[in-house]
Amino acid sequence: MGQNTITTTDQTFAELIAGDTPVLVDFWAEWCGPCKMIAPALEEIAGKQDALRVAKLNVDDNSQTAMQYEVMSIPTLIVFADGMEKKRLVGARSKAQLETELAEFIG
Repeated sequence: MGQNTITTTDQTFAELIAGDTPVLVDFWAEWCGPCKMIAPALEEIAGKQDALRVAKLNVDDNSQTAMQYEVMSIPTLIVFADGMEKKRLVGARSKAQLETELAEFIG
């Protein structure tokens, strides 16, 4: 993964989303073209600010968490705060679209 994003797993997921800082989780897979397209934008967003942490969860390797949150298509981006889902974005978006849709979390 990138240097600004966190890699999470079924085992580390609950702890990751439990903190005070909002976390954007990118549910993705290695074979997913749109997932690869948005990865650089997510990396940039993660590196530009501290208000929102950005994590990646490979759905092929961590299907338990993907099923728990009913992720049916990828990429799916979910913002969690205090362990609760606050926003869900399904499908690829440009960096500008991501920044607009995440504005309430990245300040």
